Amino acid sequence: MTSTDILLKMIDFSDGNLHDIAHFMKVHGYAQAIAKAEGLDKDTVELIEVAALVHDIACPLCRLKYGNTNGKYQELEGIELTKEFLKDTGYSDKFIERVAYLVGHHHTLNAIDGIDYQILIEADYLVNADESKYSKENIANMAERYFKTKTGLAMLKSIYKL
Repeated sequence: MTSTDILLKMIDFSDGNLHDIAHFMKVHGYAQAIAKAEGLDKDTVELIEVAALVHDIACPLCRLKYGNTNGKYQELEGIELTKEFLKDTGYSDKFIERVAYLVGHHHTLNAIDGIDYQILIEADYLVNADESKYSKENIANMAERYFKTKTGLAMLKSIYKL
């Protein structure tokens, strides 16, 4: 499978939830653009793309089980859902484990341990800042403290006029 196959599989998984589909499509777009602009190898780009597509895979379950999509619930539920979702895709166990790890930590800012994790955090924040109408102060703080890639930071500053 390719990231395009995963995209189609996630659209189907989303069962017509247009907000969820639009969200992961936007995160994917930013993640892909950042990864490519940062000059990452094709395998790392593929991993980042897949992680971006499935990062909120737990949202439907969290809505049913908890009544909301709190980030900690997403992280808790997302790891096993991701492994199950990707198990017959042809991706290696190592690849699937890393994607599941990223899904299980994509709201944890104090444990970023790789460029794939960094880019997922940045891409998701770029979308969430708009969708959740974050304050200029919140966005500036995030830029200063957590954005590390040249491309992600440039996007954040340009989009949100910092």
